[in-house]
Amino acid sequence: MRLWPARRGGALATALALTLAACTQFPELDAARSADVANAPWPDLVPIETLLAGPPPRATEAETASVSARAAELRARAARLQAPVVDAATKARMRRGVSRPVADPSQTG
Repeated sequence: MRLWPARRGGALATALALTLAACTQFPELDAARSADVANAPWPDLVPIETLLAGPPPRATEAETASVSARAAELRARAARLQAPVVDAATKARMRRGVSRPVADPSQTG
């Protein structure tokens, strides 16, 4: 009983799947980049101490409002997704089940 080829094939399939996944494009990330950012020069490399010595970054009021609005939209969507999929009347009808029609004795022959 040889298991080596089966294991080797599984490892090869996994490696192939990971390789193909690495080639995936992310258009939503590319679309989020504005023209200003695309044409901006690369930032200067500075020692970490210089960065830590400066004031901590703060979000603007517009950024805070945008993030808060997005969070509210996501919470509302999550609440909608938690709602029942089937309304109460349909659920009651489903619980009753399907009744088979009663055979009419006059039509049997």
